[in-house]
Amino acid sequence: MATAKKSAKKAAPKAAPAKAAAGPKVGDRAPDFTLPTDTGTITLSALKGKAVVVYFYPRDDTPGCTKEACGFNDNLPQFGKVGAEIVGISKDSEKSHGKFRAKYGLKFHLAADTETKVLQAYGAWTEKSLYGRKYMGIERSTFLIDKAGVVRAVWRGVKVPGHVEEVLAAAKAL
Repeated sequence: MATAKKSAKKAAPKAAPAKAAAGPKVGDRAPDFTLPTDTGTITLSALKGKAVVVYFYPRDDTPGCTKEACGFNDNLPQFGKVGAEIVGISKDSEKSHGKFRAKYGLKFHLAADTETKVLQAYGAWTEKSLYGRKYMGIERSTFLIDKAGVVRAVWRGVKVPGHVEEVLAAAKAL
């Protein structure tokens, strides 16, 4: 009796689902925080009633971070006209933030998240890779939060050129 060979079809490999970014999404309530600055502390919920731009950046006084900070600083009058506050957050210390603000005349808050708790809550503390070496670092990200504390826009993997103008346009549309 001859046995029939069953043709075994190879199952197509399933694509791994795209990993959703951690942190709040548009329509979510923004995670509250209280962080030290070079001039005291800042609490997000204390800014209720104002739109808030919270941006996460890798390091004080580096080329991209300086350009981004100066861009927000140069546009502070326009953000002020739409009632928006700017808060920059990095892992740098309050002392580092103070030097950075003084060097470039920055007139908005820079908060120190040395323990990365807020960075993690917003999904901005991510695994990175450089020359095959994996490490944890800050993904340049921005969140536009409305007067009620709800996230209205999210930018991840930010490229600095044109970013401030894009955030300002979104703030004007609130």
